[in-house]
Amino acid sequence: MSDRELIIGTRASRLALRQAELVAAAMRAALPHAAFHLEHIRSAGDRQSGEPLSNIGSQGVFVGELESSLRNGDIDIAVHSLKDMPCEESPGLTLAAITVREDPRDALVSGKGHDLASLPQGAKLGTGSPRRAAQLTAVRPDLRIASIRGNVDTRIHKAQTGEIDAVVLAVAGLNRLGWLERASEIFPLDIMLPAVGQGALALQVRADDDGALQLAATLEHLPTRLATTAERSFLRHLGGGCRAAAAALGEVT
Repeated sequence: MSDRELIIGTRASRLALRQAELVAAAMRAALPHAAFHLEHIRSAGDRQSGEPLSNIGSQGVFVGELESSLRNGDIDIAVHSLKDMPCEESPGLTLAAITVREDPRDALVSGKGHDLASLPQGAKLGTGSPRRAAQLTAVRPDLRIASIRGNVDTRIHKAQTGEIDAVVLAVAGLNRLGWLERASEIFPLDIMLPAVGQGALALQVRADDDGALQLAATLEHLPTRLATTAERSFLRHLGGGCRAAAAALGEVT
């Protein structure tokens, strides 16, 4: 392990920072003498938070600036939500570790405590995900889907203030922020399958950086790697990205 101080890059949202802090804490536990610090980087997806993902461009709108910072040597390890990452590896970079997966399911947050069945007829449900919209309207075709984006706290606020009747969020994000009690329902998998890679974090480094590879690899979780690799292969063969209503969940048995 190199004695140099390594820089861990992360998006600047509350959830991304929390995820990076969890990664840093796990690294400190595994390698107490390693030196590193966090660097906050604002992604294209964050800068255009009012735009639907389908209008911004291709896959990877949340990872491009982090990858550029890696290539430029401004950071040494990038922490991503795996579900945000394109299925093809970026030239010169590699996924050094995929962390143990959090609960991959989705949850409903309603200001009035409604679950999916009790939402009023024609209720306005907020999500920017075609995957979530397709699965929920298959069960409740009367729902009006409102395309919303923004940080987790922004979306929860919209539901709590009545701007919309409910929002759909990943259980993993709510759990990492300590907000799982705000969920009025966690969807069973037969109602809603998750996004590819949902609940897992990816640690990306330069392929030739042995020191960063060694540090990041301490958090590798093989069962999660195997399951999410299968999911990402499925999505790659579909040719899908953030605009595809595609869902998958791999399990190691």
